[in-house]
Formats: sequence, structure tokens, C-alpha cells
Amino acid sequence: MSKRRQRGLSVEQRAELWRRWKEGQSLGDIGRALDKAPGSVFGFLASRGGIVPPLRRRSNRALTAAEREEISRQVYAGNSLRSIAAALERAPSTVSREIARNGGRWRYRAALADARASTSARRPKACRLARHERLRCLVAEKLRLDWSPEQIAGWLRLKYPRDVDMRVSHETIYKCLFVQARGVLKRDLQRHLRSRRTMRCARNSTTAGQQRGQIIDAVSIRDRPGEVDDRVIPGHWEGDLLSGAGNSHIATLVERNTRFTKLVKVDGKDTASVVGAISKQIVTLPSDLRRTLTWDRGAELAQHRRFTIETNVKVFFCDPKSPWQRGTNENTNRLLRQYFPDGTNLTDYTQRDLNDVARQLNERPRKTLGFLSPAESFRRLLP
Repeated sequence: MSKRRQRGLSVEQRAELWRRWKEGQSLGDIGRALDKAPGSVFGFLASRGGIVPPLRRRSNRALTAAEREEISRQVYAGNSLRSIAAALERAPSTVSREIARNGGRWRYRAALADARASTSARRPKACRLARHERLRCLVAEKLRLDWSPEQIAGWLRLKYPRDVDMRVSHETIYKCLFVQARGVLKRDLQRHLRSRRTMRCARNSTTAGQQRGQIIDAVSIRDRPGEVDDRVIPGHWEGDLLSGAGNSHIATLVERNTRFTKLVKVDGKDTASVVGAISKQIVTLPSDLRRTLTWDRGAELAQHRRFTIETNVKVFFCDPKSPWQRGTNENTNRLLRQYFPDGTNLTDYTQRDLNDVARQLNERPRKTLGFLSPAESFRRLLP
């Protein structure tokens, strides 16, 4: 029986989360360390703009939790306010007000009193952009011109050297962009940032060394046989996932020689679903027409060794961020958008529906095939 995760984050877990986030750890690594789903970690960070909150410090003049515990014990013992104040080296009026504001002698509880004091000590202060409309409008105007927050802050210092109300730090601008709860700068201004990020990331944040996106024993496209590039020998395929609304996907397979396309319904983007689905489609082909498959770096083909065992098809992977290395499949996916526009929920299509779309696409003449259709070219290869 799987262990049920506890909802929410304790004070210790929040501190640990921020510490790991500042170190540049991934959402997955943080989630595993805290036994939380990466989505929960992201939601917590996004609501705060990825900005570590300042450490709260208790005033030296304020009563401590230990002093409140001592007050509670002495009140229970029936000691006078003056004797309690003398033991704590505090003014009697301080002890009197503390007890009175927290229920009096018979209802005073140290833990509740300390929590109430911590909440009351919060002094939310509107930031400069919220207080000065002229400054806020000017910052928003420059952001729409694709200026960076640092450029805006530096320009304001030069433009208004003697007007402190017309100056703001770049960190304040970032905070107003990323922490939408402030209600100062609109969210649509985030798209003008060069990074296009929606929350603050650690300076040393990186995916280097993480397992994310890595495929064990992946064979590079650079090790692919030369005959694949020549497009003379049939049976070499390119594949990818076509994505739709609601995290829906279909697998697309294209034969490099004939541009013949097969569409495969998949139940999910996980590697077990994808590999299982495309394996069933590939094994229906004659052995001479299933030699290699070139895929991008998507983790959906992490079980490529299982795929090769089941189909006898060798798998090669493109270099990271190099979709042009499987250009035939990329071009085919663009053609398929005529049938599956952006925003289409692909789970609504059955395998029979996908076969009909593939048939229509395969029967269209192609200039690169001398205006033969992929279906005609592919049929010539069948025994």
C-alpha cells in the first residue's frame, strides 16, 4: 500500500524547500527530498514568484516564546504580575498587557499568545511602484519596449537624479512581476522579459547533471548508418509525438524514402504507453521495411531497448534541440496540423480515425516524389 503524502508544508519543509531552490535544484529533486509531487513544489514556488521571502526577525524588545512559557507557568502558579515581571526583568505593564490581550489569567496560553504576536507583528508595506502611479506607468511602458528591469532602474537614476520617488531597484520590478499577489504590474508584462520566465530562478540553476531528459544508452544520430541519409534504401523511419490540448498526444511515424506516414494512438506520454503503441504498429510491416527509427530526445522513448527487442528496429536519437535532424517528421507534423489544429484534444480520436487521416495524407501527391503519393511509392516496396 503506497504511503499517503501529507498535505501542505511544515515550517521546516518550507525552509528546506527554499534552501534547495536557492541552490538551483530541480523541482523533481526538491519534491523527492520533501516527499512532495513536483507540481506541488512548483505551485508553492510560483505563488511566491520563486522569490525567497526575507527572514523575519523578532524585535529585541518583544517577548520571546520562552518568556511567554514562563509567564504561563507563573500565572498557573498564582504569582502576582509584579513578581512575574521581576523574574523576567520586564516592566509590570508589559506583563499586564500580555496577559490581558490573550484571554486573561485563566485563559492565557503561551503557544497561542506567541502565534498571535507573530501574526500581529506583520506590517505589510506597499512597495514604491504601488505608491507612485507615475513611476508604475513609466516602468510598465519601458517593459513593453522590451527593456530589462536592470536597464529601467539604471535609466531612472540618470533621468531623475534628484527625485527619489522616481527611482526603483530592478529587484522590486522583478518582485512586482513575479508576485502577482501584489497586484502592481500586470502578468502580461512578463512576456517582455528576455528569459520569458514566470518566476525567479537561482543564479546557478541548471539542468546539467540531472536525470531529466537523459536517456540511458541512447545511440546518437551521428552513429546512424550512412544509407539512412541517402534515402535510397527504404525502411528507415522518423518519429515524434504530436501534442494537443489537455496533455493529449499521438505518435507520428514517417518513412524517409517514401514519406509514408503512420499515426498511432497513445494512452499517455509515458514511455511504456508510447513504446507499447508504436511497437504494435511497426511489427505489422515487412522486416525489410523496418530497419531504423530516429527520434528526438523525448523521454517517451526511454524504453528504446525494449522497443528494439520487440521490433528488431534500431533506435537513434537526435542531438538536443536539433529538430531539423529529423526534418521529414517535422514537416509531416506541420502538414498534420491541417487535420489537428492547435488546441485540439487528441484523446477524442480513435485509431480508426487516425488511420483515415493518415490515408488522406498518404494519398496526396508530393512534389519531392515527382508528384506520386506516399501511398503509391510505399506500395511499390511491398512484396
